Amino acid sequence: MHYIFNVLAGSLIIITGCHSSADNKEAAKKETADSSNNTVQLSTIQVKNAGIITGKPELRQMHTSLRVSGVIDVPPQNLYSISIPLGGYLKTMNLLPGIQVRKGQVLAVLEDPQYVQLQEDYLVAQSKLSFLEADFARQQELNQSKANSDKVLQQVKSDFESQKVIVRALGEKLHLININPATLKSSNISRQISILAPISGFVSKVNVNTGKYVSPTDVLFELMDPADLHLSLTVFEKDLSQISDGQQVIAWANNSDEKYQAEVHFVTRGVDETHAAEVHCHLKKYDKRLVPGMFMNAEIALNNAQVKALPDNAIVKWQGKNYVFKVDTGNTYRMLPVEIGAHTDGFTEIKTSLPEGEYVIDNAYPVLMKMKNSGDEE
Repeated sequence: MHYIFNVLAGSLIIITGCHSSADNKEAAKKETADSSNNTVQLSTIQVKNAGIITGKPELRQMHTSLRVSGVIDVPPQNLYSISIPLGGYLKTMNLLPGIQVRKGQVLAVLEDPQYVQLQEDYLVAQSKLSFLEADFARQQELNQSKANSDKVLQQVKSDFESQKVIVRALGEKLHLININPATLKSSNISRQISILAPISGFVSKVNVNTGKYVSPTDVLFELMDPADLHLSLTVFEKDLSQISDGQQVIAWANNSDEKYQAEVHFVTRGVDETHAAEVHCHLKKYDKRLVPGMFMNAEIALNNAQVKALPDNAIVKWQGKNYVFKVDTGNTYRMLPVEIGAHTDGFTEIKTSLPEGEYVIDNAYPVLMKMKNSGDEE
């Protein structure tokens, strides 16, 4: 019985020893795999074919930026609402929003009997003025020879001056409806008047249609002068202290890769109910694709600082995180996680403290692909 117990105990020790040895080997293998899953070794030929270039991080002057949004806008003085001081029926009009117009171009033609009446009143008043002017000259001569009294001369002079006022007033009314009194004659009286474009620009709104009666209070059209098109950005109060005139801005629309250069012109002194203020920026180049009200994304360059940076091609993105490859002995590359910052002229700021040494500065993605493919094969 004692002999059997010793045999069983010995067998248990052997089995336990076997399991312990197997576990240690598995743990050692796992530890080796864990320590090597962030490194990869390439051959000299692989390095050459992939075009991998190595170098050290550089100290560069780079700016941080503030990401904001806004809209394309024009100042009030560059928007023109077109009305007519005397109402009438819209006879002809060929305008659509977005159409370009030239200064002095006929936008629409209106007609109404009151236009005829105004021209008639002016011509009659002008004729009477000529008569009173001649009568005043004659009464002056008679007064000098004492053939009439001073009272008669004063009455004629008063009538003459009053008529000049009437003619001048009627002439100004004609100017309001774009009729030149100097060229108006009985032979060219018209029931129609033309509405002329006061500026060169674009039609932004059309509020009327042909045949409609418009009153003096109606806005027929709106024109926009694109000469001072600007970018209006919304900046929250916590960031306002970082904004100043002259800072550079890069803007782009949601549906376009086109980048537009701008410059901060001024910051409004006050915040709205959302605790934000408007920052007005001048666009450096006009583009007809930019229209008022268009939503824009933008980055405002805040300041310059000397930071450690690597070329953009040195940084790879894997599973939502950024990495760089440090060169170890030989052609072995170790992947290190990094936090990135500003981007300028093809370089990216590295906020993470990096170990001394060389890094892959170009064609880092082939190294990443080789590393992950090697891991899959294992």
